[in-house]
Amino acid sequence: MSFLQVTWTDPATGARGYLVIDRLVRGVSSGGLRMRAGCTLDEVRGLAEGMTAKEALNYDPEARYVPLGGAKGGIDFDPYDPRAFDVLTAYLYAMSPYIERFWTMGEDLGLRQSTIDTAIAKIGLESSIQAVYPLLDDEHKARQRLSDAFAVTVDGVGLDELVGGYGVAQAALEGIERLGLSNPTAFVQGFGSMGGATARYLAKAGVPVVGLADVHGVVANPAGLDVETLLLSRDPHGGIDRSRLRDTDVQRGRDEWLDVEADVLVPAATSYAIHRDNAKSVRAKLVVEAANMPVTAEAEDLLDALVIPDVVANSATNSWWWWTLFGDIEPTAESAFAKIRTTTRRLVGRIVDAPRPRAAAAEIAAAAVEEIDQRFR
Repeated sequence: MSFLQVTWTDPATGARGYLVIDRLVRGVSSGGLRMRAGCTLDEVRGLAEGMTAKEALNYDPEARYVPLGGAKGGIDFDPYDPRAFDVLTAYLYAMSPYIERFWTMGEDLGLRQSTIDTAIAKIGLESSIQAVYPLLDDEHKARQRLSDAFAVTVDGVGLDELVGGYGVAQAALEGIERLGLSNPTAFVQGFGSMGGATARYLAKAGVPVVGLADVHGVVANPAGLDVETLLLSRDPHGGIDRSRLRDTDVQRGRDEWLDVEADVLVPAATSYAIHRDNAKSVRAKLVVEAANMPVTAEAEDLLDALVIPDVVANSATNSWWWWTLFGDIEPTAESAFAKIRTTTRRLVGRIVDAPRPRAAAAEIAAAAVEEIDQRFR
């Protein structure tokens, strides 16, 4: 049972919005805000439960950062609609009492952190994570660390846009090693912050990315795409600039993303992308969930592949903020990547040998939640 569920309707457009706080730890919860047409309360509830698990899985009794409770926000509206920013602003204004005291959040599907920050400032709030400030030992130093970290760029891309995908890539590389895959290739569905960084760091590790999918369709090359060129020329929504494709690259339709043969499949776009009706089309040996809830339970039972669940694979997106803010890492790419690599690979190692990795992750998270409850609630 969730701690709190809120449903909101925008009076101007009729758009529906939701906030679910799954639980509070030390009075605060954490989880991103997404915007997509078709977003539902059930979806947001599931994501909030997942955030509780993600927070707990990264619990280290020796660290300064104590995991928060899980939460999630969602807006049922097309982020490409010209009214999207007004809808976002109205939603945040309606949710401002929760943002002030109980809910810390950042970008998720369909939204960029910079857009959220602009809307937050417009309605007069201090920050999208201001609810956590009372838990900090030295708020000024902590906020400066996070500000410094957000100012870091790595080869033309902000560190904040890279940490989540870097973690997914590390999860994939650990899975590749555990499965003993020889000369593996990868396909990444989605090329926003999560998918783009995943593709970059898989390619840098020597895993050719033979296909990418964005909202417009699929681009593919069995010898590997020029990920870096496509990454640095994508649009703010993760759209690939087709004019930057090479002569040997091939364009395919939106529905053909499972037709590109690859050993590693990374669904990094929408929830429920792999479902009962298309699960048999998945030929990859390893599926790494970069998006939240991209594989339905029915589909997972039909897959002949190792599935690394999102609560492990993409948890660095959230934890990096808190590791930095609480002072467990320095505001540098080197410190962030070292922490993410160590933590993610350790977590993957704990679940991949289990008969059902998702269930194993849930068990580990439940044990951590119980320990956190005993110590801090």
